Amino acid sequence: MEVIHQSPTDPTFVQDPYPFYERARALGDIVIWRDYDMPMATSHSAVMDVLKHRRLGRAPLSPLSAPDHLRPFYAVEVHSMLELEPPRHTRLRRLVLHAFTSRRVAALEPEIAQIAHQLLDGVPNTSFDLLPSFAQRLPVIVIARLLGVPEGMADQLLAWSNAMVGMYQARRTRAMEEAASAAAAEFTTFLRSHIDQRRMDPADDLITHLIAAEDDGDRLTPDALIATCLLLLNAGHEATVHTLGNGVKAILENGAQAALRADPDATVEEILRYDPPLHLFTRYVYEDTEIAGFPFKRGQQVGALLAAANRDPMVTDSPDLFTPTRPPTRPAAFGAGLHFCVGAPLARLELRVALTTLFQRFPKLALAERPSYANLYHFHGLRSLSVTP
Repeated sequence: MEVIHQSPTDPTFVQDPYPFYERARALGDIVIWRDYDMPMATSHSAVMDVLKHRRLGRAPLSPLSAPDHLRPFYAVEVHSMLELEPPRHTRLRRLVLHAFTSRRVAALEPEIAQIAHQLLDGVPNTSFDLLPSFAQRLPVIVIARLLGVPEGMADQLLAWSNAMVGMYQARRTRAMEEAASAAAAEFTTFLRSHIDQRRMDPADDLITHLIAAEDDGDRLTPDALIATCLLLLNAGHEATVHTLGNGVKAILENGAQAALRADPDATVEEILRYDPPLHLFTRYVYEDTEIAGFPFKRGQQVGALLAAANRDPMVTDSPDLFTPTRPPTRPAAFGAGLHFCVGAPLARLELRVALTTLFQRFPKLALAERPSYANLYHFHGLRSLSVTP
């Protein structure tokens, strides 16, 4: 197995990781990324095999020992659907899908459009940063309304989310870990109280539907309910913010406004392929197995380079070009297999509505300065996005 070196916090890599992915893919379907000391799937076929293989999963073989300062974070994380395997994962996902139906998601479209218009009503007539004024605000307000949380708590939800997702970044420090644990504890305390309130006073929100969700007499435990809401906040907000920012950048740099108007769904799929919000996802090997011709031992951890898979020339012609008119392919941005993102339909809806509303309102929208990416890996998103309306 070939070995490749690349610091994930190197400024050049942060701004453009795709040349590294191309070099890694040229070495083979599976390579050792020495900076992680981990085998990584680089090609589309190998990434899909890693994500879908039934001998691989998200949960470690033995519970990870957490230092004292991280126990509040992992006390919630251990119940997350993202970190579980069958049969617990199957049960939890089925219950969540009872509440988070495609019909309920589709019914949110007018509300998402209303939020988008309200936010754009408040932007200045001169150049402004689209991230804090629009891209960050829209998904967190949607989540607040979904959860039945007062909209005035959007800033607090945003702060909690920003702190917790620091746990998944290569630049993670002790201070970031302590902030993530504090945020997880505060969010849990708030949510327990909110859930208790909803049990006594049901409403037409996701928490009420999650409380009521039942399958053959089985219901969500309070811990699983809290972990599901935390997953919705962190994954739903962080990924959508980055995809909105990356998408607006790609549209403006490539003059793709007409393509967006002609087929917004195809444009969203191309954004998710071309510059996705999450670049690296991991699995544990549960039994000795072989993937892409390479043997893996029980207990090994394997990485799937989602963004490398999306630009595999064996799957996509001219993959480094942003081409919304290309035949749509399902990108790896939302994962695959048992852990395919349960919030993907909501994310796609938010992206389509947000982008079409933005460019309808500001058909002459232009970049005010060259955007730069923030040091967030395993995520990939902009530091700022200065535009003129």
